[in-house]
Amino acid sequence: MDNPFAPPPPSGNGRLPAWSELDEYLWHSCDIVADLIERRIDRRPLVATVARLEPGDRALAVGPAQRLTWRAVGDGRYAQQNVVAFGSPAFVIGSMVGSAIGNSARRSAAADDAQPRWVADGSGDITVTTRKVYFGHPQCPLDLAWGGLDTIDLVAPDVFQTSFQNINNGRYTTVRLRTPWASLLFVLAAITAFPAHPRLLGRGWLPPDFESRCTQIGRPCRPAARLLLERTV
Repeated sequence: MDNPFAPPPPSGNGRLPAWSELDEYLWHSCDIVADLIERRIDRRPLVATVARLEPGDRALAVGPAQRLTWRAVGDGRYAQQNVVAFGSPAFVIGSMVGSAIGNSARRSAAADDAQPRWVADGSGDITVTTRKVYFGHPQCPLDLAWGGLDTIDLVAPDVFQTSFQNINNGRYTTVRLRTPWASLLFVLAAITAFPAHPRLLGRGWLPPDFESRCTQIGRPCRPAARLLLERTV
């Protein structure tokens, strides 16, 4: 499975690639995952969150996110307008042609709206816990337990994708969370329910050179990827 992290472009001047905001999140993600594997989560500082936590659960991280849902924005229906025109033949014909063109445009737009696509539903904050991810939003919240997910993937460095059955309406739903914590979401879900996921076993949730870059800039990264592989053996 391909690694979604594009290799850094050569600088041409011998300098190391700049340390990005996403790199910072990845560094902390490795620290959290290492603590989880080594059963040291209870020693981490408490993370403040407004999300409701179940007894025994623990918040690991909070941060910004955008929710996108794979869905249609319409059902293919549209309001057809019928025009009754009086006057000269030219006026009547022009009115009928204009009505036909308008109906055709509305029909085409309705058909286009009925095609599924990624729809941005809103932005908010996520709380990542040992058991789930909670996306806070007044209209489209998410409360996804790792064990309740049917599929997971990391489709971009900052995009976690999952499918599940909506307990409210029974429908099969596919969503994306665009967040700098995407790799952490993927790993926590994989540990819980997808331990043989090829992206987990292939270390495809981190840039290939991430650990060496961390060492080169003087911020050694805990070997979370290796610890995960050793855990699955």
